[in-house]
Order: sequence, then C-alpha cells, then structure tokens
Amino acid sequence: MSTLRIGLAQLAPRLGDVAANVALHRDWIARALDQQVDLLVFPELGLTGYLLQDLNAEVAMPADDARLAELAAAAGQMSAVVGFVEEAADHRLFISAALLEGGQVAHVVRKAYLPNYGLFDEQRFFAAGDRVAAIDSRLGVRLGLSICEDFWHLPVPLLHALDGAQLLVNISSSPGRDVSATVEGGLGTAGSWQALLRTYAMLTGCHVVFVNRVGVEESITFWGGSEVLDPSGRTVLRAPLHEEGLFVAEMDRAEVRRQRVATPLLRDERPEMVARQLERLIRQRAGTAEEEPPE
Repeated sequence: MSTLRIGLAQLAPRLGDVAANVALHRDWIARALDQQVDLLVFPELGLTGYLLQDLNAEVAMPADDARLAELAAAAGQMSAVVGFVEEAADHRLFISAALLEGGQVAHVVRKAYLPNYGLFDEQRFFAAGDRVAAIDSRLGVRLGLSICEDFWHLPVPLLHALDGAQLLVNISSSPGRDVSATVEGGLGTAGSWQALLRTYAMLTGCHVVFVNRVGVEESITFWGGSEVLDPSGRTVLRAPLHEEGLFVAEMDRAEVRRQRVATPLLRDERPEMVARQLERLIRQRAGTAEEEPPE
C-alpha cells in the first residue's frame, strides 16, 4: 500500500487502573478499525497512567502478558503501538512500547533516556533501555519507535534513520509547562515539541508521528497536541490541545523517496567520523585520552 492511514489515540488513561485502561484501548481499537486505520498509536504509559510512583511494580507486566495479547488479538491485522510498564525476567522495570501486529506482540522497545529533572523522577523507579534500533513492520515501512524523552536526545532519531527507518514514531506523556502567551495555546511545551518534530523530519527525511496524552493526574495537566509530519517537515495533522479523541491522517510512503532524493541530508551523514569523535570524547571524559600529535 502506498498510502497509510495513521490513527492518533489522544486519550486520558486512568492512573493505576490497568483493567479500565485495557477496556479503553479495546474501545479505541474498535473505533480505529471502523475508520480503516493501518497504524494506531497510543501514548506513553497509556495502559497505566504516568504518575504511578510506588504503584509501578503493581501495574507492571511482562512482554508476554495476556492483556497485551488480548489487545493484539483485538487489533487483528491493524498495527498498533501501546505503552506500558514492562517487568523484565530479572524484575527490572522499564517504560516500554509494544508494537502489536498480526494478532501478536511483534516487538517491544524500552525507553532509553529517563528524565530526572523538574517534576520528572523516572530514574528512581525505572531502568533505562540500552538499544536504539529500527524495526521492520507489516506496513511495508521500517519504524523508529521511541518514547517521550528519547526525542530530546539527538542520537535517537539519527540512529533510527541510519538504521533504515522511514517512519519515526514517538509516544509521550508530556506535561504542560512553560506557560507563555507567545506560543499557540499559551503553552511553551507545545512550541518546543513542534520545533523538535519539524527538525527531525527535515534532517532524517522521515515521516514523524507524535502521540501525546491528555487529562490530569495529581494536578499535572497533559496537553495533547499529537502530530503527523511529512519528510519535508510539513504538518499533515495536528490534534487539538487538551482534547481527547481519535485523529486520523493519511501518509504517502512515496514522500520519503522524493524528499531524500531532493535533499539527501541522510545520505551525506558520516557515522564513521562521528564514531571516531565520540570515541575521542569518551576517552577525554574518562581521563585516558592520548595527547594529540602537534600539527
């Protein structure tokens, strides 16, 4: 298929109530199937809520949990991305995203960058993922799947694109911060995310899908503003701020080729040079760098 229908599930999960959130996801999956969506994307921790604190261990589930399998079966041939707290075999907890395809859990991705500043306290509860790799999907495109803070670190979209991703998907539970009258809706957080998304689309030549939740937890408001951008950085669809809903956009797969031929920025990346410089900087930070030869 040359055109894909992307569903943005901008919902408000119930904090700590996994059963209710599974039912909510089933309802939205049914809605998306009615609208012939090819890829349905839910927000970060959509199955649990975000501000869990000590509830994290209670709501955690393994990647082969029956509730994930239930949602995969409900989605059928539609692909879906869901966010949950994953418990590994060694009982470490991760903020994870599962790609559901073909009626099963096809892939699980773990959040690599855990914010620990401002109102964020993720390193207290979670382990960090240690792999950034693109994944093949039944949609005929290779996906770069990441979680919220991952997109605030340059290596993530670059590594995904270099690994063959044509579609970057970021799921988020971004709270509203930095109230400013100069930004659309008076919310500086939204403006910052919009700048990031446009930049990554343009630099990687990828489609970008960003899905953020809405609702309020412990006086923290999540702002929504989910978005789909084409590889030139043009906004195809932007969901309203603070409004729950299923928003559907069409994505033309051929636009990746057109953009990368016209502006071959990804072709001209030099990962081997970057790797050498990173090795040098790592040695410097460790205090083991050899003295540079004189010029």
